[in-house]
Parts: sequence; structure tokens; C-alpha cells
Amino acid sequence: MEKTHFNISNNKISIPAILWGKPGAKLLIEVHGNLSNKEDTVISILAQKAVAKGYQVLSFDLPGHGERTGDNYECIPQNCVSDLLAVYKYARSLASDISLFACSMGAYFSLLAYHDFDIKQCLFLSPVVNMERIIRNMMEAFQVSEERLQVEKQIPLPIGQTLDWDYYCYVKKNSVCFDWKIPTAILYGSGDDLSEWKEISVFAERYQAEVKVLEHGEHYFHTEEQLQVFEAWADDNLL
Repeated sequence: MEKTHFNISNNKISIPAILWGKPGAKLLIEVHGNLSNKEDTVISILAQKAVAKGYQVLSFDLPGHGERTGDNYECIPQNCVSDLLAVYKYARSLASDISLFACSMGAYFSLLAYHDFDIKQCLFLSPVVNMERIIRNMMEAFQVSEERLQVEKQIPLPIGQTLDWDYYCYVKKNSVCFDWKIPTAILYGSGDDLSEWKEISVFAERYQAEVKVLEHGEHYFHTEEQLQVFEAWADDNLL
């Protein structure tokens, strides 16, 4: 498959990206999740499926991921949303028919960035639809009060994550409570220990999204069985 590595400009920020396949009328934007990158397994699987269906695919590295590891540009919602807007603008210069795939926290950033945009369809894998709830769960698990976080500003956790006061304040003010009119399909693992089923079901009911649940599936789809289910789901749902 034809792959072109290049960079998208977002003011003074350079976003490493890949175009998969040849130019056409349809383009799929792919947004990866935490600790992932623009060539991750699910990104590559879906890119191959989409190209076979006549799409060109655009994937890119979120701040602090892939080729951007070590950059002085934090992976915070404001930066991610800004990058997503630049990516969409570039995508629209290539095609008028835009679709979206997003995974995990990439789904949250996509919801913030694209809820008013002209997008034909959306596929979400293990989406984060309530970031505040996830942060609160971490705070409770490690007995970090809101008052302590406000005073200390940043608190590293043993799991490799860092609680950040500014990040927490942002997500409290930017919950997913707006119109989302894009036809959406969700693939979710029943064993997801990050995105709670209650949050997924509330989102699905509010926005009339179709949800497929993989029993014993995890938040991170990586086993042979999980990837086979993902591939079949993607093939069924990508128009």
C-alpha cells in the first residue's frame, strides 16, 4: 500500500503524519490513543480496510507520542484539539467526504474538536467519553483529594500517569454535553478497566450510537481474538 510520510503545520507546530493510499473523494482521519502512535496496530488494520474501500487515510501523532516523544509540547486537551483542527483543515484540502476513527483518549479529543464539523461517519474503539470521571477514579484510587491537587498542581502516580490540576479543571469545564450528530459506531470490551460501561451506555443513548460489546475484551485491543473482532467490526461499519 502506498504510504507518504510528511508533516502538517499548526502555526509553529509540526505534526508528523501519514497518508495511506491514493487520493480520492473519501478520506478517513485516524486518531490514536494513549501510549500509541500513527502506525499502531489498529491504525494500520483500519487503514488497510479503508483504502480497500476507496478511502485515503490520514493518521498522525498526538503531542508527546510517536515521533513527538520528548517535544516541548504537552499532550493536553488544548494542544490536542488545536492539532485536530489543523489536521481536519488539511484533510478538507484533500477531500470533501471526511470520516473519523478515534481510539481511547483520542475519541475525547475528537469529540471536543469535531462536534460542529461536517463528518460523514465516526467509528470509536474503547472511547473515553467522560474524562473527568476517569481522572476522579484515579484520584480516589490513590487517595488524592481535589484540595491537595489544587495545592500541589501536579502529582505523579505509581502507574506512570500524572494528575494535573490545570488538566483536571479543563475537562471539568469541557465535558461531552454538546450536540454530536455524526452517525457513530462503538466497539467496547466488557473488561474495559478505564472507560466504564455506564458512561459508554449513557453516551450511546444520548447520541444514538450503535455499540458492539466484546465479552472479556479489554480497553486496549491487542490479542489475536480482539484484533480479529476489531477488523470484522471495522469492515461492517465503515461505509
